[in-house]
Amino acid sequence: MNDYDALRDYLLRQKQEELVLSFEQIEEIIGAALPRAAQRASWWDSLRSPDIQMPQREACLAAGFVATRMPDGQSVRFRKQKNERRR
Repeated sequence: MNDYDALRDYLLRQKQEELVLSFEQIEEIIGAALPRAAQRASWWDSLRSPDIQMPQREACLAAGFVATRMPDGQSVRFRKQKNERRR
């Protein structure tokens, strides 16, 4: 089980096209603290280095969402992909 499976499952249940979650909300969903790297926008970028396995990115993509860290540095926007890449 991946640490971010709970995030994937949460996103799969969402009906809206876009939602914003604070880091605190994400931590509640996954039941653990996010790593310090989560504060970097690149850590959430769904298009960055697709050949490198990143569990948080894989969880979002598996749910059909792309993630983008918000400018406030404390939250993430999840937006449904137009061409969903669900597994």
